[in-house]
Amino acid sequence: QVQLGESGGGLVQPGGSLRLSCEASGSIFSIGAMGWYRQTPGKQRELVATITSSSSTNYADSVKGRFTISRDNAKNTVYLQMNSLKPEDTAVYYCNIRIRVTATITNCYWGQGTQVTVSS
Repeated sequence: QVQLGESGGGLVQPGGSLRLSCEASGSIFSIGAMGWYRQTPGKQRELVATITSSSSTNYADSVKGRFTISRDNAKNTVYLQMNSLKPEDTAVYYCNIRIRVTATITNCYWGQGTQVTVSS
């Protein structure tokens, strides 16, 4: 069994910052790519940022220069540092981690989601 635990969401004023964390625990053989996605009501879940096992990163155009994704392999954790937040960043944020659970089986797992609200 593998679980993902997210934390760090909340209410912040425009221009403020938040840091999201997502830790994987359980039966983990190794961890591959990690990422963050977000979703607002009535819209499809969209990619925010990804980071590979070699720490190559990719960002949605809307967050480039404001958000930073990073990972701590020793802690099986991925982070999303969000700066200069805008009201349009308001969404439920989900982490996604590709985990090898045995030598031959790899699955993708989703976190439970954490609400980020940017409002004055």
